[in-house]
Amino acid sequence: MKNGLWIIALVLLMATGCATYSSPPGMGYPPPPGAPNVGVPQAYGPDIGFDYMYDYLAPFGNWVFMDPYGYVWIPRHMGYRWRPYSDGYWIMTDDGWFWIANEEWGSIPFHYGRWGYDDDFGWFWVPGTVWGPAWVSWRWSDYYTGWAPLPPWVEFHPGMDFARLSFNIPSRFWIFLQALHFLERDIYRYILPYERNVTIINYTSIHNNFYFRDNRYINDGIGIDVVRRITRREVPRYRIRDVRQRGPVRVVGNDIEIYRPAFRKDPVMKPKTFLNRDEARRELAPSKIFEPKQQPPVRTQEIDVRKRQTEEKTLLEKTQSDEMKDMQRKRVEEQARIPGTAEKAKVRQDYDTKMTELQKQHQAEKKNMTERHKQDTEQVKRTTKEAEKEKQAPPKKKK
Repeated sequence: MKNGLWIIALVLLMATGCATYSSPPGMGYPPPPGAPNVGVPQAYGPDIGFDYMYDYLAPFGNWVFMDPYGYVWIPRHMGYRWRPYSDGYWIMTDDGWFWIANEEWGSIPFHYGRWGYDDDFGWFWVPGTVWGPAWVSWRWSDYYTGWAPLPPWVEFHPGMDFARLSFNIPSRFWIFLQALHFLERDIYRYILPYERNVTIINYTSIHNNFYFRDNRYINDGIGIDVVRRITRREVPRYRIRDVRQRGPVRVVGNDIEIYRPAFRKDPVMKPKTFLNRDEARRELAPSKIFEPKQQPPVRTQEIDVRKRQTEEKTLLEKTQSDEMKDMQRKRVEEQARIPGTAEKAKVRQDYDTKMTELQKQHQAEKKNMTERHKQDTEQVKRTTKEAEKEKQAPPKKKK
């Protein structure tokens, strides 16, 4: 499998728990047999065809034909280790937790359809017709909060049995941060390196709260009272207001102004320009470590990547240290509640075993992240040297 350093122990997360996961070659999210079904249109705004989203997203990425999904979209210029639902912030609305994206194209791919992952060219978006405040699954504890894009084939429609809903999400696709920072507006700064995910999954549990109300999809996820308690901040509720003007989502006071048409899928309709999978593999792979809109000097690219690597290292070390302190605190509290000397010694022995195992996990995380950083730095150097070489080469003569 390509990009092996991106794949650490993957975890299959079901509604009832998690188990080991292994993705097949070429696809981070393995597609089920047959074409996906992402629901039926909703009547919020005007009824328009997929040609609008094809044209709207074309300047920001590439359309690729990929079985079994049909035409999918791959964004460009996402920078260092970008993931869906990582550059923006969360606000609570009458429809649940709403993702406000910083990407100028975010009003469609984060509120319709689903995100998938391909080992050749990274994240891709599968168009859909059902609007939602955010299409993510949730995990949380008092210390960590996390979310991950729902797989492309997860179907939502009024009247469905949510109790029977299950889906698989690889561990590295989860976005985790310390719960205290969940309401921050610059949430990207607090996202933990995904080498931490396997450990953090053991600290958290699934808390999905999906349902339909008045034919509207609601994603309450983490309870508002829980967020208020953990972040120690008030959680204002915003009202969603539909507008006729096409464009990005706007936050005006306590209102969210959004253009959310009822998309009509036409199997005959297709993007004006698109790549097939082999073309995309040649032109878009390997997934870029750093891809700015305008090519900066070589040293600037390396500095930007190293800055993010330093931030990741700081976050990893801090959360690892906090976990060790938390385990030590629990040991002291439990020993204080037990009167017998033998029982106290047993508790201490149990915690010593747990702490030793946790230390081994932490060491493995540091090793994996250090190796990834080394590979990323080397790739940036190669990419920038090639770009500099191409820039200095004499122009090709026209035939």
